This record gives sequence, C-alpha cells and structure tokens, in this order.
Amino acid sequence: MRKDKHSREWNEVKTNDSWAIFKIMGEFVNGYEKLSRIGPCVSIFGSARTKPDEKYYRLAEKIAQKITESGYGVITGGGPGIMEAGNKGAHLAGGTSVGLNIALPFEQHDNPYIDSDKSLDFDYFFVRKVMFVKYSQGFVVMPGGFGTLDELFEALTLIQTNKIDSFPIILVGRDYWSGLLDWIKKTLSDTFKTISPDDINLIHLVDTEDEVLKILDDFYGKYNLSPNF
Repeated sequence: MRKDKHSREWNEVKTNDSWAIFKIMGEFVNGYEKLSRIGPCVSIFGSARTKPDEKYYRLAEKIAQKITESGYGVITGGGPGIMEAGNKGAHLAGGTSVGLNIALPFEQHDNPYIDSDKSLDFDYFFVRKVMFVKYSQGFVVMPGGFGTLDELFEALTLIQTNKIDSFPIILVGRDYWSGLLDWIKKTLSDTFKTISPDDINLIHLVDTEDEVLKILDDFYGKYNLSPNF
C-alpha cells in the first residue's frame, strides 16, 4: 500500500511537470511577441529594497533619463526600489519604459512608471532572464542582492562562453562593487586561474550617468544594435 501511494504521488508530479511545459511556452511566446517591438533598450538592475531618498535610487533615475534621452528604452524587473527608479527616469524622459515582473511572495509589485502596454508578468525566473538578455543592448547593474548578482553572472557566463554576442555590462558604484571585482581578479583570475584575465574586461565600473552613457555610445559606435541569441 505504501509503495502504491508513493508511485501515485510520483506519477502526479511527473504529470504536473509535463503540463507546466505549456505554461512555460506561453510565457516565452508572450514575451517574444511583446518585446520584439520595443526597439533598442538597456536593462537596469538593482535592489528592490532601495528607498527613493537613497543616493542609488536617485542615480538610477538619472541614468535612466540620460540613456532614454539618447534613444534607448529602459527595461527593469518591474518592481520597487532601483527598478522603480529606472522606470521612473525613462517615464519622465518620455521614453520606452518596460517592466518584466516576477511573482514573489513578499516584495514584488508593479511600479507605476511602466508603460501600460509594456508590463509583462512571469512565474518563471529563467524565462524572465532570457527576455532580459535577448532584448537588452546593455546591462546597468546598480547595488543589489542575490537576484541582481544572479542576473549579472548569467550575462557574464553567456558572453564568456560565446552563447550570445557581447554587450556592455556596467557596474555602477565603486563603493559597492570594488570588493567583488578585486576578488574576481585576485582569486579567480590571478590565484586559482578559473577565469581568463581577459574575462575581467567584460565588466565596466563607473560612478556617474555620463560614464554609463559614454560606454554605451562608444560600444554601439562600433557594433550594430540587434537582439541577442
């Protein structure tokens, strides 16, 4: 009897997994159809916990305004904090403001600065990350937590392994990111040699909105704007 019970439970799990494929496909199709129309965009990542009176919220807003005024749209994770600041800056500049929202138990809710026709909802992190990488021409990475680091290292891995074409990855905030970059260089590259020394050149470290824009403009002065994959 016990064996039969476990067999039934396991078969139910397998059946649910099979049906989940259709939901995953639906998220991919909806994302591709909507985002293929948005034009060149830059993604802005960072903590959902950053408050509007904090310096990195204000800086993210300025960066979004600056890059939007230069012809790029802005994509964020759609939530509060740095994401809200990015969408707010794009909205104030009259540019494209995209939100890729994810269902989370505590912190995630749509911010009010996303264009009404460019707000997408996802249940699966991995589908959402594909959308960020495919339809972004650059990553601007503000101070953030595990989710921000996940998105950063996903992009670095795909570029390092030539799975996608290279695009600018810009870390904003030397006071936040310098320790991580020192560890990558000294531990990963110099000591253990688990990455190539050239891999460090995939990352830019800046402090201002003007530096962000210069990196983007310098890069796309040499390369065409196009979706990845």
